[in-house]
Amino acid sequence: MEGEEVSVFAITDGTRFVLLPGLQDHTRLLDDDAGPNTGGMGAYVPVTLNASLRETHAIVEHTLHALRDKGHPFTGLLYAGLMLTKDGLKVVEFNCRFGDPETQALMPVLDLSPSLLTLMLAIARGEPMPAATATASGACVTTVLAAENYPDTPRTGDTITIPSNTNGAIVFHAGTSLKGDALVTSGGRVLAVSAVGENIREAQQHSSSVADAISFAGKQRRTDIGWREIARASGN
Repeated sequence: MEGEEVSVFAITDGTRFVLLPGLQDHTRLLDDDAGPNTGGMGAYVPVTLNASLRETHAIVEHTLHALRDKGHPFTGLLYAGLMLTKDGLKVVEFNCRFGDPETQALMPVLDLSPSLLTLMLAIARGEPMPAATATASGACVTTVLAAENYPDTPRTGDTITIPSNTNGAIVFHAGTSLKGDALVTSGGRVLAVSAVGENIREAQQHSSSVADAISFAGKQRRTDIGWREIARASGN
């Protein structure tokens, strides 16, 4: 399959569900979607592919219906990795969990009513899920900082320096650990920097500035997270 990818989360009690705002992950290591495939070098929300995303509702609805018919109803969080091909929206994969780095981009701007906790408690207790609405309040860009030699054999043990003031950006730790009093790298994808803005360009600039201010030897990151959305907004 060839096309633009979109990630969508659905919270469901097995019959009812609410779709959370769609996101786009950047899986290639380098700018311009070059280099090897990774677990994700960044993500952004919102994705203005609304005409195609309307098909997502039918995909999730048919999937849940088929699972019920087979005697294996699914409840909880369903992740759908989708691709917009020349033949329409196609399913790349399903997962039964929140994914990263999409979740780090979604949560800072997710406007969900009733709350995520209310929905998850109802589902966990086997109760019907309340009717819910979900939107994104603004834009968010998440930039992943990866270790030297990621995604092959990442180097670990490099000292990390994070500025004390991130101007409201959230720095999520993933592949980090403490060595004495020093914060050091301990995995492939080390940190994720999420920044909110009124639009993708503003969020990208904020995320990139904080990502630039974080230092460790061999740091790898993309500088173009959200480039497709910025191009769409510019009419390119």
